[in-house]
Amino acid sequence: MSRPKFDDIYMELAVNLAKRSHCIKRHVGAVLARDTRIISIGYNGPPAGTHNCDDEWPEDGCPRDSKGGCSLAIHAEQNALLYAVKNKTSVEGATMYVTLSPCLACSRIIYTMGVKKVIYLKSYAEYKGISSDEGVDFLLRFGVEVEKYHGNLENITHMI
Repeated sequence: MSRPKFDDIYMELAVNLAKRSHCIKRHVGAVLARDTRIISIGYNGPPAGTHNCDDEWPEDGCPRDSKGGCSLAIHAEQNALLYAVKNKTSVEGATMYVTLSPCLACSRIIYTMGVKKVIYLKSYAEYKGISSDEGVDFLLRFGVEVEKYHGNLENITHMI
C-alpha cells in the first residue's frame, strides 16, 4: 500500500470540512498544519450562536451586506485562524490548505498571523468572475508561498 502525501490528506480534510458549511452560496474548508500536524480547522459559516443560513434563509441565504457579501459568514480561513488563537495555538510558520483561494481580506489576516504557505484547490477569481486572485497576489507580493493544489484526492482514504 502506498502512503498518501500529507498535502493530499490535508486537502481531502479541507474538502470534507467544506461539507459542514451552512452557507447557501459556497462551501469552503480550511486546514492549518505545521510539521505534519494539524493545528486548526475551519469552514465558512455564521458565528456560533447565530443563525445557520440554510435553516434561517433556505432559499437565498443570509442577507447581503453593503458590498454584496454575506452579512453573517466568517470565511473558512478566518475560522481556522480564530479557533487556533482562541485555543492559544500559534500559527506562525504554518501551511494553510483551503478549498478556495483566499480573498483579499483573508489574505491580509493570513499574512499578519505569520502563515508561511497557502495551498488552494480552486480559484476565488474564477468563482467570483473577476480578473485576478487579489488575495493570492497580495500573499505573493509579501513573501507568503502560494500554490494551486495539483495532488490526488481520489481514493486516498481507501483501505485495502
